[in-house]
Amino acid sequence: MAPAVPPPGGTPYPLVRRPARRREIRVASVPSGHVYVRHIHASDGSDGVTLLPDPRPNGAPSTSQRWWPPVMLDPGWVRANRHAFDVYHLHFGFDAQTPDQLADLVGQLRRHRKPLVQTVHDLRNPHHPDRRAHDAALDVLIPAADCLITLTPGAAEEIAARWGRAAHVLPHPHVVDEPALSRPRGTRAGFVIGVHAKSLRPNMAPLPVVSALARITAALPDAVLRVDIHPDTHDPGSRAHAPEVVAGLRALAAHDRLDLRVHDYFDDDALWTYLQSLDLSVLPYTFGTHSGWLEACHDLGTAVAAPDCGYYAQQRPCHTYRHGEDGLDEESLEAAVRAAYDHRPAWRAHPASRAAERQALATAHRALYEACLP
Repeated sequence: MAPAVPPPGGTPYPLVRRPARRREIRVASVPSGHVYVRHIHASDGSDGVTLLPDPRPNGAPSTSQRWWPPVMLDPGWVRANRHAFDVYHLHFGFDAQTPDQLADLVGQLRRHRKPLVQTVHDLRNPHHPDRRAHDAALDVLIPAADCLITLTPGAAEEIAARWGRAAHVLPHPHVVDEPALSRPRGTRAGFVIGVHAKSLRPNMAPLPVVSALARITAALPDAVLRVDIHPDTHDPGSRAHAPEVVAGLRALAAHDRLDLRVHDYFDDDALWTYLQSLDLSVLPYTFGTHSGWLEACHDLGTAVAAPDCGYYAQQRPCHTYRHGEDGLDEESLEAAVRAAYDHRPAWRAHPASRAAERQALATAHRALYEACLP
């Protein structure tokens, strides 16, 4: 805002009363180190919210930044640290907790008058092949929460239908930080379609998608299909071992139908470079709710083809295709790929808009915390 113009003969600038210092709100966030959690708060602390650091799990070295399994989920931690925080905000990490353990956690929070805020990221857990355990956890947490947040209108409508609770809809913040957020994509010939199977989470069915994409790609001039996968899928001693998927991908690669790359996890810089090497990232999910991967692609200007399960299409602009636990519709996948191929460049987040969105999210979260405080 420009300074006020002083009247003739007045002081150079009008006196402005310093606003009263806002109360610091200390939040026990589960977790605090996750990129989503960091980016819903002001980077400079101007929102007056302080996140407690993630306690190291038992056995984690002092140099570790690992937050899982979250120590803050232990009711004993709440009891011992009740004077250190004002609000308890649950995001992720309760996958291994039983309903009774979560009820004990809620009981401790109630006993010490600590409000529970929950952001419902997953209405269907992508790590659980059977939905019943996650449903049972939500049946404890959602009715008990003092404040509910979710990321899309569709998720809020599902929460209202299943539990009769209203959830505030606040968008997912940016995932990519500067300078990568503003890094130009550059220009290149061709069109690269990518599928990253990672370590084959239970909600992934990459082989039918990749097999269809191999056919679709072959019909597009200058198009290339790249598939990435982690080496634990090749290891018979790993829980991620998937010999049928590996054999199918190798067979397609052997016939030059795709570029298959097997490697360990990308760090952030390598992941951003990988995503910007793609023109289209195809998400091979059969169930789920929201996606941080989709947000990273939006940050970097990589188009996404997302399945119609969950609420991915409500998060950010993307192409959609029909894919779920009942199978894949290849025609819709081909339509999504051709739409991305014909309409380039892809949508991309503007860094200034992402910064403004982050500030608005910080303000909104601060207001919700204030409303919950006793």
